[in-house]
Amino acid sequence: MSSAVIEPAASLHYFDREFGISAVKLLPGEYYVTSGDMLLTTVLGSCVSACVRDSTAGIGGMNHFMLPEDLEQAPRDATGAMRYGAYSMAMLINELLKAGARRERLEAKVFGGGAVMTRMTQLNIGDRNADFVLRYLQDEQVRVVAQDLRGSLPRRINYFPLSGRVAVRKLRRQEDTLLVRSNEQALAQALARQSVENRVALVRPDMRVAAVHRNAVAL
Repeated sequence: MSSAVIEPAASLHYFDREFGISAVKLLPGEYYVTSGDMLLTTVLGSCVSACVRDSTAGIGGMNHFMLPEDLEQAPRDATGAMRYGAYSMAMLINELLKAGARRERLEAKVFGGGAVMTRMTQLNIGDRNADFVLRYLQDEQVRVVAQDLRGSLPRRINYFPLSGRVAVRKLRRQEDTLLVRSNEQALAQALARQSVENRVALVRPDMRVAAVHRNAVAL
């Protein structure tokens, strides 16, 4: 793995008893790159993960992002920026290249983009995420060799970077769906509040009330 680790790199290491292997759990806004024999795992609702690998170099990585693009002009810290696909994908690919992967050998498997956020169905967040990751990889000329996108159920993704194998488990229990939905809605609302706060900070004091009103339903 690249020795340069920044804040959004996943840090929740554990031993996975089901697969009998060292593992890292990715939360929204995180990524991880490794050349080791290990498991990278995450749970996705409307979020998307890209599993990208150079099989020749034996280096692979995974990310987990919430929204396709950040339309804000105000600067964000690395953790906040990683929740957006445009930054998250660039970070993942750059870290793979820094670790020794070659761009022309990269291949990707992409997952998520489910319609699980019932209160925000009009925004089509899952579809937007799915469309974004496919378009981004096409633009970057990274071959997509497998995908499991959209649908109505959350997923648990178990990715083995050394072999490239991915085990996808659909979470069909109602309590699992409700938990994923609640977590993602809370994170989306936090991003919306941050968006409003960033915009307010950029306007004159006498314009603040108008700015808050105008952007209250930004997401």
